[in-house]
Amino acid sequence: MAPVSTAVSPNPGSSNAGPNSRGPQQERSRLTRHRLLRSTVDVLAADGWAAATVAAVAERAGVSRGAAQHHFPTREALITAALEQVFDDLTAAAGSEIEAPGSDEAITPARVSAAVQRAVAVYTGTEFKAALQVWAAAASDPALRKLILPLEAKFARAAHQRTMAAMGVSPDDQKGRRLVQATLDFARGLGLADTLSDDSARRAQVVDTWCEQIAVALGVESGL
Repeated sequence: MAPVSTAVSPNPGSSNAGPNSRGPQQERSRLTRHRLLRSTVDVLAADGWAAATVAAVAERAGVSRGAAQHHFPTREALITAALEQVFDDLTAAAGSEIEAPGSDEAITPARVSAAVQRAVAVYTGTEFKAALQVWAAAASDPALRKLILPLEAKFARAAHQRTMAAMGVSPDDQKGRRLVQATLDFARGLGLADTLSDDSARRAQVVDTWCEQIAVALGVESGL
């Protein structure tokens, strides 16, 4: 994508400066910003915190550094916007619909399995890998930690509420609430392991076993 031009036409009456040109320019600007944010997430997930510089992100996005700095003048501004995007994506993924019975229907092994598999998919995705890099950096950066804590809390609430609904666990079921939280902690651990190596084969077996155990703990007959 060509860099977004920020130059102002010297002739206010020229056609290039007319109102009809603003729509395409704004759309190009929006797309460039989106590519920069997605590239930041990809760089964080693949190469780590230190590699996520404005120059590296601009190169991955296919835009000039000047165009990147037009949208995000500093690395801090870029990372902050990318963090908000990451947690928005994670929250949306955690709250997305699962092809399962309605929340008022009985809990079944298949329903439990669908909810667990969805949680694991969220925590082993690119956005979570990017978030892990930021969490590690935030351990020694109070300002960064202050920024991400409310974003992470919003995501955690969405993940817990959606997983409970997907399993069919009542909000008043305290044991069920704890089992859902244990499931999310379990999925987070698998996501961490997946950053070091391709853990998919072992993970599939572990997830199947966890689904069976959760079904039993919720009083559902086995048979997944």
